[in-house]
Amino acid sequence: MTTKNSNLRPDMYRFHNGEKSPLPFEAAEYEGRLGELRERMEAAGAQVAVFTSMHNIAYYAGFVYCAFGRPYGLVVTDTDCVTISAGIDAGQPWRRSFADNITYTDWQRDNYWRAIASVTGKNRIVGYEGDHLTLMQRDKMEDYLTPLTMVDLGETTMRQRMHKSAAEIALIRQGAAVADVGGYAIRDTIRAGAREIDVAMAGRDAMELEIAKRFPEAEYRDTWVWFQSGLNTDGAHNPVTSRKLEPGDILSLNTFPMISGYYTALERTLFLGSVDAASLEIWEANVAAHELGISLLKPGASCADVTSRINAFFAERDLLQYRTFGYGHSFGLLSHYYGREAGLELREDVDTILEPGMVISMEPMLTIAAGKPGAGGYREHDILVITEDGNENITGFPYGPDANVVD
Repeated sequence: MTTKNSNLRPDMYRFHNGEKSPLPFEAAEYEGRLGELRERMEAAGAQVAVFTSMHNIAYYAGFVYCAFGRPYGLVVTDTDCVTISAGIDAGQPWRRSFADNITYTDWQRDNYWRAIASVTGKNRIVGYEGDHLTLMQRDKMEDYLTPLTMVDLGETTMRQRMHKSAAEIALIRQGAAVADVGGYAIRDTIRAGAREIDVAMAGRDAMELEIAKRFPEAEYRDTWVWFQSGLNTDGAHNPVTSRKLEPGDILSLNTFPMISGYYTALERTLFLGSVDAASLEIWEANVAAHELGISLLKPGASCADVTSRINAFFAERDLLQYRTFGYGHSFGLLSHYYGREAGLELREDVDTILEPGMVISMEPMLTIAAGKPGAGGYREHDILVITEDGNENITGFPYGPDANVVD
């Protein structure tokens, strides 16, 4: 396909360069996802779907895009599945996708929407992602597709992604094992005088090498580590610094391998050299909450009820006021800069019932302010697969004072 504007330059074209590359899943996996999606589209009344998020495009087509200020998309109809990508990426979006692909050019503004319209047609009922599509792009969708009406598919696609297939669970299991590899590399690097950045790089390098060993035909990107010390442990997402480790420091180990858009995590509290009595009391209480939480993750339990039980545990010990966020979240296609299955989080306002095939973390955290006994952030994090009668913990790295006071 090639269309031309008044300057005789193409608006779009198909650049199917080379051969299709191996994807993280077999074709049947993507076909099954698209089949269920089309059923969900029909139930919602959508004739076509236009996805713009990294997580849904990766979920249905296998392609993880790099936007860099350019829009990307996936169009799904009752017969077609087509990614829409920018010319700067050449043939890579087609090679790394289960779908067909159309490349749009930047010879004139909004060729992206012209490419989408070439697949959707006009005057259709269009499904979109209300939690991702910007107001500006929504206006352009209305201008270029002239939809009869628009239907938000963000919620229903999230519900689909919350239930993992056997193939997804196998990939997530591999990711958890890679996270453990990074954790051991970090623990081996911890010493007084080392900088946070030095320790973090050791963990990241170990994980990237492990991913390349386990997935020799994959693309490699986005694996990272947050290693925090002292005051910098107070937030779960605090970036790495060049602070040097000191004896007696509280430490927070966080490894995040990314495999074809699939995120896994390992998070642990450690101390360097020794742990004082006040810190030990807080740490042991958080470990006990962690173990309680793991025991509660089973089919039939609601996210809100699990949260309430852990809240009560902390309240009995006068520690609840030090909790800073929910106790866990879903795993799959997500990252610190895209994607989150908000319907499967351990929070008071989430009533989702746990079911077999869901994958969720348990990660209680307590933060004690600087200057108070036991100051610092305490966090343990395991990944659990919900089974028919309970859960399977796929995280192997040990937790607690017996394992993580580093000499």
